[in-house]
Amino acid sequence: MKLNTIKPAEGSTRDARRVGRGNGSGFGKTAGRGIKGQKSRTGGFHKVGFEGGQMPIQRRLPKRGFRSLTKKFNAKIRTSELSKLDSDIVDLASLKAANLISEITLNAKIFLSGDVKKKFKIQGVSLTEGAKKAIEAAGGKVMEVKESTVELARKAASAKTAVKKTAAAKTAAAKTAAAKTAAAKAAAEPVEKKAAAEPVEKKAAAEPVEKKAAAEPVEKKD
Repeated sequence: MKLNTIKPAEGSTRDARRVGRGNGSGFGKTAGRGIKGQKSRTGGFHKVGFEGGQMPIQRRLPKRGFRSLTKKFNAKIRTSELSKLDSDIVDLASLKAANLISEITLNAKIFLSGDVKKKFKIQGVSLTEGAKKAIEAAGGKVMEVKESTVELARKAASAKTAVKKTAAAKTAAAKTAAAKTAAAKAAAEPVEKKAAAEPVEKKAAAEPVEKKAAAEPVEKKD
């Protein structure tokens, strides 16, 4: 077999309809569009479900129900199915090994349906109140209930928010301190300028007296 010899099965494909090739074909002058109307015009196309501007049927009908996008990652286990496990420890790994849940499962929950005939140790799997009582009545023990992915995501988001708030508070405090320093510096500048200008003013005031004293002997000579 070669790529250039591969062909689709006979009858699986049909030739495209060639329209506008004369009246003898049946799709000649108007090319199958008809004579009048919006669809006979060029560009006379509207999206699927368009009803001339009135409220379309898909918007008039009420919507009911909800499809969870995370449903495939969650699983439910009956208490009667726990007897299929080879070990006494019930966790996600043992449930996947016994083919009670799929490989992509992230969360599992045990609910009461059937008898518990063995002593199980539950680790990382949630339980209903009835299932917990049945397992403990059979001598089992609930070691740990794992937090759901939603709760973990919430905790991570809250921790991230707390870090951001702390960083923002530090930045605001640094900006406030810098503003106070700049204000104090700006307030001190006029005093420094005034103090620096005083000797100049004294010197300028003393200059006429010195000039007058220097000019007097010259006048007496003349």
